[in-house]
Amino acid sequence: MIKTVLITGASRGIGRASLLEMARRGYNVIGVCLTHKEELEAAAEEARAFGVNVLAISGTDVGSYKECREKIYNTIKEIGVMPDCIVNNAGISYVGLLQEMDIEEWNRIISVNLTSVFNMSKLFIPDMIRKGCGKIINISSVWGSAGASCEAAYSASKGGMNALTKALAKELAPSNIQVNAVAFGTIDTEMNSFLTREDRVSLEEEIPSGRFGYVEEAAKMVADVTELPAYVTGQIITMDGGWL
Repeated sequence: MIKTVLITGASRGIGRASLLEMARRGYNVIGVCLTHKEELEAAAEEARAFGVNVLAISGTDVGSYKECREKIYNTIKEIGVMPDCIVNNAGISYVGLLQEMDIEEWNRIISVNLTSVFNMSKLFIPDMIRKGCGKIINISSVWGSAGASCEAAYSASKGGMNALTKALAKELAPSNIQVNAVAFGTIDTEMNSFLTREDRVSLEEEIPSGRFGYVEEAAKMVADVTELPAYVTGQIITMDGGWL
C-alpha cells in the first residue's frame, strides 16, 4: 500500500502539480529540487493544507549519486519514513543541432534525465524489497520513442529511460515492485516557454486535441499510475492528445 511518495523536480511544472495531487489524495509527499527553493517551499506549504506530512529537500542534483545518497536518502532515513513510491520527474532539455552541442551539455542532459533514475532507484529499491512492495514511475516523453529533430540528447535520454523502465520492471516484479513510465506529449510548462507564439499555434494545430496538455491533468495521470493494479508493470503509458 502506497503511503509516501517522493517526487524529483517538484518545484515546477508536472512535478509540482503531482506533489499537490498526491497530497490531495492523502499521500505523504517528499519534494526534491535543485534550484527554486522558494517555489518548492511554497508548494510544500500548499500541500500541507491537505493534512498530510510534507518534506521539501532543495539544493540537490539528482544526477549526482553522492548528493542523492547524502542529501536525499540519508535525510529521509534519519526521519524514518521511507517512500513507497518514487516519481522520477526531474528533467531538462536542450534545443539545437547535435553538432553544435558541447560534450558537457550532452553529459548534463543524460545525468539529470537518465542517471538520476538509476541513482534514486538504486538507493530506494532495497527498502522496497524489504517491505515487499513499491512503485517507481518515470516521467518520459513521446520523443523517447519517436525522436525529435534538434532534441537528440533529450530524445536519447528518454529512450534510455523507457528501456530502463521495461528492464527494471522485469527485475523487480518478483519482489512486488512495479515500474512504469508516463510518456507525455507537449504539456504547458516552462520547458516549452521558448516557443514563439507562431510556433505554439503551429504545434497546437498538429495535435488532434488542438491544445497543449495541462499540468493538472498530467499530475492526475501520474497519480493514477501509482494506483494501478500490481499486475501493470513495465509499461510506457502515453498521454499526448492523440499526437503521435
